[in-house]
This record gives sequence, C-alpha cells and structure tokens, in this order.
Amino acid sequence: MPSLRQSAVVLSAVLAAAGCLKGRASEGDPRRPVRARVVPVEVRQVQRVVESVGSLFPYEEVTVSSEVEGKVARVLTDVGDRVRPGQALVEVAPVELELALQQERAALEQVRAHLGLPEGREDLKDPAQAAEVKRAAAEMKDAEQKYTRAKSLFAEGLIAQGTFDEAEARYTSARAAHDVAVQGVETLRAQLAQHRSAVAVASKKRGDAVIRAPFGGQVKDRMVTAGQYLKVQSPVMVIVNTDPLRVRLKVPEKMAGWIAVGQPVTVAVEAYPDRSFEGSISRISPSVDPQTRSFDVEALLQNHEGILKPGFFVKSRIASRQVATLLLVPFQAVRYAYGVYKIFTVQGGSLQEREVKLGDRAEDAVEIVEGLTDRERVAVLETGQEARDGAPVEAVQ
Repeated sequence: MPSLRQSAVVLSAVLAAAGCLKGRASEGDPRRPVRARVVPVEVRQVQRVVESVGSLFPYEEVTVSSEVEGKVARVLTDVGDRVRPGQALVEVAPVELELALQQERAALEQVRAHLGLPEGREDLKDPAQAAEVKRAAAEMKDAEQKYTRAKSLFAEGLIAQGTFDEAEARYTSARAAHDVAVQGVETLRAQLAQHRSAVAVASKKRGDAVIRAPFGGQVKDRMVTAGQYLKVQSPVMVIVNTDPLRVRLKVPEKMAGWIAVGQPVTVAVEAYPDRSFEGSISRISPSVDPQTRSFDVEALLQNHEGILKPGFFVKSRIASRQVATLLLVPFQAVRYAYGVYKIFTVQGGSLQEREVKLGDRAEDAVEIVEGLTDRERVAVLETGQEARDGAPVEAVQ
C-alpha cells in the first residue's frame, strides 16, 4: 500500500491539474466580453472609381535611318543621351556628295551662259530677249524686206524670175531659222529648270549627310559605329520622347459609360511605391475586344523628372462619372479566411458572424455588396482581441 506521504503528493498533482483546466476553460469562456468599437453601417454617395492595369509607352518613338549612302565619319550621340529637335546624331563622309553637288552646279551655270543670263537673274521670261533669237530675228527682218522689194519689182517686170525666187527662198529660210532659235531657247529654259532641280536634290543629299533627330527626346538604341558603310534606309538610332508618356489601360465594357476624355487618372508603379502620378484620359478606343470584353483607354502622364520609363507596369485609378449609393463599413471590420470575407455584426449586445461580399474601396472604408443592411451595426475589434460568434461585446470609443 502507498504511504501517507505518497498519497499527499498525488492529491496535490490532481488539484494542480484541475486548477489548470479551470483556468483554460475560463480563457475560452464564450461569455467573456470582447472589446470592440461598434459603428453603424454607413450609407454614402460615392463617385465610382475604375481600377485597371496597363503599361507605359513613349509619346513618340522613331527609328532614324540614313537617306544617303556613304561611310560613317562620326557618331555624335549614344544610348541615354538627350537630344533636341534637329540635333546632329551621325555624320556621313560628304566627299562624293559634295562632288556631285559641284557637278550639278557647273551644268546649271553652263545653261545659264547659253541663255546669256546675267548674275542674279534666275530665268529668261521672254525668249525674244535671247541673243541667238535676236540675231535670227534681225536676219529674218532683213530677208523679209528684201523679199517684199523683190516682189514689187518682179510685179513690175523689173527683175527676173530667178532673182525673185532667190529672195523668197532666203526669207523662208530666215523665218525657219528664227523659229529654230526660239525653240532652242525654250529647250535651254527647260534644261535650266531641270538642272536647278538637280542642284536642289544634290544640295539636299549633301545636307542629309548629317543625320538629325526629328524631335526631342532620348536615344533608346544605337545601331552604327564610325567607319561603317551605310546604304539608303539603313537604321542608325532609335529616338523616344518620354515626356509626356502614354498610359494604355484595359477597361471592362460594363464601365464604358463611366469614363470620358479629360477625366483624371492616378497611376502607381512598383519602382516608386510611395508615390502616385497624375494624368488625364486623352483617347478612348471606339471598339471592344470580343476576347477580353474590354476596351483600350489611353492617358497622358507628365514625366518632367524623367523617372518614369516606357514599359513600366502600372496600376491606375480613374475617377469616373458614375455616382452610386453604397453601404460602407470600416476596412478593419472585415476578416478574410479560406477564401471568404466575414464581418461581425452586433445584435443584442453580442457578436454575430456574417459572410459578406465586397465591392469597391472608398478611402478607409469598403463597400458591402451582399450580406448587410443599412440598419445594422458592425464591430471593429481592438488590437489583440479575438472575435467569437455569440460573444458579448464591450463597446469602446
């Protein structure tokens, strides 16, 4: 048989165990009050917000190509450099282009000399002013006078038939020579215009030996190096304009009536989580994608600091034109577990667990789409408090 001392030790252990069980039962007592702030479900007129995701794109992007053939003499910019409109990017060796220009200018001056154009005069308005035509006109006039006199003398029988025929033939020949001279001047005038155009083309090609930026921006890519031979349309650089930036978003078709051009857009990017960027809608697609049942919206976003880059993933919020009456509760009142949102309502001084469906957020509150009415109150538990269905509530401020 166990001794008296052994029996006392066993009894003490049983009592201690009983005390622990009593304490644990007390901790789990469903009647222990839960400290919480009790607030009514709020009914508020709220401007709907359209949330969407998308990407940033440059306002303009172009691949600059060479318009002439030749060897690259110098590359003046590189990737990341900022460029102004018209700034030189690449220089092509201009020797052959310069020679071609001089050749065309020489041909032009030759035609001008044939026409007898003085310095500073671009064209001959009247072919009769050309020296060749003047000489032909004088010879024709002299032949005409002699023919007229011979005709009169022949009619009076004072000269022979042969003399008259000779005067007539000389006049006919002089008139034809005059016509040829006029046609020659007209041909030279056409050649003058042709050579002038050739000079303009050669001059443009000479100018195109310096490849320039079509607009201001930054160099995104460089494809050439000094000494490389370029052909016409060989790409040399890619220029992007990143101020402003285009924000392209997908919006569900059911929200088509909620937005319009000019509405403000707030954009957030992962690179700057503590900042938001403001823009406005600039374009709305006229059609809906039948696969995604959404349509494209484009907004313009100022980027004066240059910290935003094309290709960034963005999350956006568009303040729509749609105003709705919402049931709102504090965001802290919502619990999420196992894919279900729940709220504890306060009824008769105790907590009642309720499954709800959420809608949009409105500042520090969230919309309740299903599961609550505007006549109920909900509990916002204090930190460290554990909610239990049916537990009494100790309201705090």
